[in-house]
Amino acid sequence: MNSPLTWRCPKRRLIELYDSEVSARHLDVGVATGVLLDECRFPGPRPAVTLMDLNPASLATASHRLRRYGPRLHRADALRPWGLPPGSADSVGMCYLLHCLPGALPDKAVVFDHARGVLRPGGTLFGATILGEGPRHTRLARAQLALANRLGVMCNREDRLADLDQALDAAFATHSVAVVGSVALFRARVAD
Repeated sequence: MNSPLTWRCPKRRLIELYDSEVSARHLDVGVATGVLLDECRFPGPRPAVTLMDLNPASLATASHRLRRYGPRLHRADALRPWGLPPGSADSVGMCYLLHCLPGALPDKAVVFDHARGVLRPGGTLFGATILGEGPRHTRLARAQLALANRLGVMCNREDRLADLDQALDAAFATHSVAVVGSVALFRARVAD
């Protein structure tokens, strides 16, 4: 469902986002297959990587792909308290997670509070989400959105850029959002 053809956001843009924001103490939430972490450039040779997902199959797949880093696995629901120590990460990645979570963006925004809680002062949250409303969707994207929402794979019919912007503004000292095709790429920083 994360096709660059459908959503018009090339994988290289996501890798560039990771390359620019990933740290040597990184937490990735909603890891899927771990391909973005596999292809990004970490600062330093021995990053401390924690993978968090509710799905044990995703954790197994991603941890196998990233075994060279010896990732720590943490099974948790992103909408509930994460159970990770405060200040335990310098960066948190959240790529293609928000549009899969149930509810409207204002309801999903609790994940930003959880991320802020595990980030050290000056730490960064970054990620991407497919917007349901706002960008000009192609016919293919509209069909994929309808199908994915009907099947329950996505829950983003009403996810709007303005709601994402407002939620990030409420949780972080600074943030930025850029739209590429149907995808919002975001960065947010905790105050020092």
